[in-house]
Amino acid sequence: MKVIGVVGLPASGKGEFSRIAEDMGIPVVVMGDVIRNTLTDRGLPPTDENLGEISRELRERYGRGAVAQRCIPMIKALDANLVLVDGIRSDAEVALFREVFEGFTLIAVEAPFGVRFQRLNDRKRSDDPSDEESMRARDARELGWGLGRALEIADYTVHNEGSIQEFRDEVVRILKEMGA
Repeated sequence: MKVIGVVGLPASGKGEFSRIAEDMGIPVVVMGDVIRNTLTDRGLPPTDENLGEISRELRERYGRGAVAQRCIPMIKALDANLVLVDGIRSDAEVALFREVFEGFTLIAVEAPFGVRFQRLNDRKRSDDPSDEESMRARDARELGWGLGRALEIADYTVHNEGSIQEFRDEVVRILKEMGA
């Protein structure tokens, strides 16, 4: 089983990357779903504050690879030749995936702050920051989990600041190169 991970700051294009992979028939495991499911189990609304608190709590209690650890059985259960993992947040998660899945490949998706902020304003998800200060705080929180280091150790980097078609073309090219 070949596993590809996607890492990036909020609204960099990870979700779009995953949709492209799904359109190509690649199963996707979204790490954020582990956090959202925990919120649902606790009866909490999916706000940025609640998501951040659950993420912090899991990492403090079970280690920085806690969310990845919960995703491993989900990935294995897919029994597919190629699986994409969306939403890696730390170098510890990368290390765990590399330990469990031989040939694990990490792809960083990057976009400038202004582009990402505009995307958040456009999508209006309940957990999206509403102002630049809140977004900078969210970036800092996620970088504090080791996301910056994960971005640095990526095997590929996709810059997502042009058109959606340019991004799609690049993602399809990379995924085909990896056997999709």
